[in-house]
Amino acid sequence: MRHIGWTLVALGLVATPLAAQGKGPKKYAVTTDRALVVTKDVLVQRGYEVVRVENSGRDVVVWYRRGNRGRGKGKGPPVRMVIHRSEDRVVFLSAPSEVLVDIDVKLKL
Repeated sequence: MRHIGWTLVALGLVATPLAAQGKGPKKYAVTTDRALVVTKDVLVQRGYEVVRVENSGRDVVVWYRRGNRGRGKGKGPPVRMVIHRSEDRVVFLSAPSEVLVDIDVKLKL
């Protein structure tokens, strides 16, 4: 009976969104320029094409899209990723998780 209670608590934590668990987007103590260079590098390595980069206040918006991968079916629609600047931190918003993992690894080196 005791194990069932812990299992239900563990399942409740897994089912609860990360923001409700006290965890939000990860913050990095790097400059915006370094974050932008690493982001572009990771996107190109993963087969994306960087369309444009816009500065809008405290945010840097990176527009990218999927390349055709040699199949001749055209390119994907433009998608945006936001790099939010705070005083001494950088936060990545609306970034796909598989790209964010690679960015995390490269920024920690």
